[in-house]
Amino acid sequence: MQRYFLAKPFDEDGFAIITGEDEKHITRVMRMREGEEICCVSKGVGHIATIHRFDENGIIVQDTGNTFSMSELPVQVTLACGLPKGDKLELIAQKGTELGMTGMIPFQAERSIVKWDEKKGDKKTARLRKIAKEAAEQSHRTVIPEISEPLTFKGMLKQAESFDVLLFADEEEAKEGTSNRIAVRLEKVYHGQSILVLFGPEGGLSRVEAAALRDAGFLSMSLGPRILRTETAPLYVLSAVSYEFE
Repeated sequence: MQRYFLAKPFDEDGFAIITGEDEKHITRVMRMREGEEICCVSKGVGHIATIHRFDENGIIVQDTGNTFSMSELPVQVTLACGLPKGDKLELIAQKGTELGMTGMIPFQAERSIVKWDEKKGDKKTARLRKIAKEAAEQSHRTVIPEISEPLTFKGMLKQAESFDVLLFADEEEAKEGTSNRIAVRLEKVYHGQSILVLFGPEGGLSRVEAAALRDAGFLSMSLGPRILRTETAPLYVLSAVSYEFE
């Protein structure tokens, strides 16, 4: 059953309206008709709804009163990613959504080769949000991950203050074979907590950044003896969290 996220919740009579790209998808791609059922997600809850009528202002859907099971991780995981090259952020947004991330915060790291273009920034962020929305629909999520505008390193540290658990992947620890394995760090995480996991760009984090993260309350962790690409590491962590909690 096709799934759509509602911009506005169902009203008191159980009706809602679908507009924009989703309206076009229903009418032109799916070619659906009145009376057919779709999944509508509102305020983190999935509802089974029927297409009531096609209106000039959009598609009117009616809640049947039936809901479907939740598919979210029992912990909220946000990824803070040092700006990487190419379309790697798009890959992380898509696959991270499929694997259950709650949000993504791109940030300008010391070793980031890419500099965020302010003129094109809004379009890039909008594209990332569109990718996350489509991936959430495809993977039957009930939450669309929140994609932040890129921040400075200091701005990211300020955002980190609102999370319960702060972790960062440190490739230097992987090289040295230290014992701060991800499994050990996750032992002290509990259901319902919010986690911010930070990753460096290509080339990793500088030692100055690593020290600043520790001062801000971040705990370092190793992702194993192999050095992972900047777009692989976040997906590895989400998979590990899923294994641990699901």
